[in-house]
Amino acid sequence: MTKLFFCDILRLKIIDFGADGGLCMDRINTLREMALTKTRSNEGFHYLFYKEYAKHPELSEEGRYAKAFYSAFSKLEPEISQGELIVGKSVTPLDGEEKQEWKEIYRPLANERYGKAGGGQDSHMAIDYRLLLSVGIKGIIEKIDRYSAEENKESIDYYDCCKECLRAVVKHSENYSDHALRLSALAESEKQRAELLEIARICKKVPYEPADSFHEAVQSVHFISHCLSFDPFRPWAQQFQLGHPDRYLLEYYENDLKNGKLTHERAQLILDCLGIQINLRVPNGLSSGYMIGGRDEGGRIVANDLTDMCMQVTDDIRLVYPAVGLCYDKDMPEVYLKKACELLLKGYSHPAIFNDGVITKGLAYYGVDAKQAREYVHSTCVEITPVGSSNVWVASPYTNMPQLLLDIMDEEYISFDSLLERYFSRLSESIKRNHREQKAQRAIRADNSIKPLLSCFVHDCLERGVDIDRGGARYNWIMPSFVGVANLVDSLYAVKTLVFDEKKLGMAEFKAMLESDYRSEEELRLHILNGIPKYGNDVDEVDRLFGIITERIISECEEESRGEESSALIPSVFCWVMHEHFGRNTIATPDARKAGFPLGDGSGPCQGRELNGPTASIISSTKWDHSKFIGGVAVNLKFSKHSLGEESVNTLMALVKTYMDRGGFELQINVTDNETLKKAIAEPEKYRDLVVRIGGYSDYFVKLSPKMQEEVILRTSHSI
Repeated sequence: MTKLFFCDILRLKIIDFGADGGLCMDRINTLREMALTKTRSNEGFHYLFYKEYAKHPELSEEGRYAKAFYSAFSKLEPEISQGELIVGKSVTPLDGEEKQEWKEIYRPLANERYGKAGGGQDSHMAIDYRLLLSVGIKGIIEKIDRYSAEENKESIDYYDCCKECLRAVVKHSENYSDHALRLSALAESEKQRAELLEIARICKKVPYEPADSFHEAVQSVHFISHCLSFDPFRPWAQQFQLGHPDRYLLEYYENDLKNGKLTHERAQLILDCLGIQINLRVPNGLSSGYMIGGRDEGGRIVANDLTDMCMQVTDDIRLVYPAVGLCYDKDMPEVYLKKACELLLKGYSHPAIFNDGVITKGLAYYGVDAKQAREYVHSTCVEITPVGSSNVWVASPYTNMPQLLLDIMDEEYISFDSLLERYFSRLSESIKRNHREQKAQRAIRADNSIKPLLSCFVHDCLERGVDIDRGGARYNWIMPSFVGVANLVDSLYAVKTLVFDEKKLGMAEFKAMLESDYRSEEELRLHILNGIPKYGNDVDEVDRLFGIITERIISECEEESRGEESSALIPSVFCWVMHEHFGRNTIATPDARKAGFPLGDGSGPCQGRELNGPTASIISSTKWDHSKFIGGVAVNLKFSKHSLGEESVNTLMALVKTYMDRGGFELQINVTDNETLKKAIAEPEKYRDLVVRIGGYSDYFVKLSPKMQEEVILRTSHSI
């Protein structure tokens, strides 16, 4: 696996990227192009891990894991691309004899071990970056030594494994340092040589030692996140979040500015390079980023240079990540919300805007103390998890809410209320069954999987001597997500109107019509679609149903959680891509949706049904209590680029404030035009970086399925 990576330095002319102080777009564009074209691969790591793992069947699982983990990281080839200031990635798959060896000898062993580790969620969290930066790996090893002196033999074996995994990361970083030093000898300019020598110095120091500068801190944060993305027992993509960088990086930024070691422009460039590395670390179709703003542990507003700069990354690199979440508070200086709205009106899908007060209230409701409740992160899309202390299984599982209604439409009911009670009984059964299945999967993980490196940065794993996969984290919630609630509301209201109020249809007759996909009833379908009120238009009688359903979800989850502190249910009403998946496999529904079409894309109205403008849509979407849905609430608004004018920023800010003041949890905004979207479908190669909001996350439009592309186009496009 010996290769010399410097953006194919032996074949390409090296570009001089200009002065250290300037934000050089040549550099960013070069790195951006790499992020758009490179495919992340962790094959090399898994090959090296299982090659060593196979040699030691006689050892305990912890001992075997530790040896293999260290061996893999010590031999994994560093990759530094042209112009990078933040390093640590894996984008090169195996080839040649190693590829063949992996396929024939070690992958069968790996597949067996993957299967044994079990299912369930991973990585929807942020680690304790403050701990990393303040004491470094050196300090964490010292901490482990103190714990291990007091514990039993079983815990000592585990602690030894944790220390060996930490040493593996240090070795990997030292290899990067050596590689940067070698590359510096090949540099064609003094500026490049100086940059590579600085990278070599930094990687020699962090993450082993505490960070002392802004560049060191950013490199340390990224490098640990990079290493955590390699999970030997869980080979799929890991999508760790970076917490609140405008909090934990601020002292390094301000000290370096004060001491003349850093300029604002250079700091922005370093953050941009970090943003590009997130795109190389996490495949598109998922979500990874950070949050900014809000109130800190002491209740003080967070609003500083880094708050602005972390948003500016979106404009500078123009990629799907970082997924930026702005934690809104009404006392935050207005300039930060204005910055967010200006970016959104440019057509970017970030930042999403979260309601800091609603989220901290919700976390407090679930027993999180005030200090920790202000240190949360959108763990991928909109799911909220406490920073540095979570092993929360988000979206576990997704529930198709309209399908539960379809399942009970084969019988007649004496009243609409009796139908609702039957539905809620069905919902209760589903929640209980799903909870049992999730707990069973957790038990399998506890018996068959470990994550020692991750556990070193998550409270209270080291304190307890218990791995995160075995329940060592402070918070171990399960977050089921309920998809298609807006479809359910519209469907229930249509059934109420046609079956119980107007008595035009019997329940069985309605069900038969759905099974035929409205084949001979298009006129009636259009009447349902256009003539019966829908959620999202400020119609109290319809909107009230959303509140009834969400209140029942909360009560059922709370009832099921009694006595289940380690795996309490905390619900969500967002969908990731599951609205398309469920829709593809769901027959027509009573709301006039035809078979195969995606369900609603979040917690707002269904696509194309907001007929009374964005304000009415916002009012409808905030008539129910969001605060207890810490698992995530996602409301999409789409605006037409053609309608933008001088007052658009102020109008958008007013809409955001209205949503937040009314208790809205999260708002995500698309500003685009259907003409561009249709061109992107016809000529995808010209629009490969066109990013749109989906159901809580963002993705490249041209990589979406045809049904998902159609769903985005059909969303109501408001004027602003």
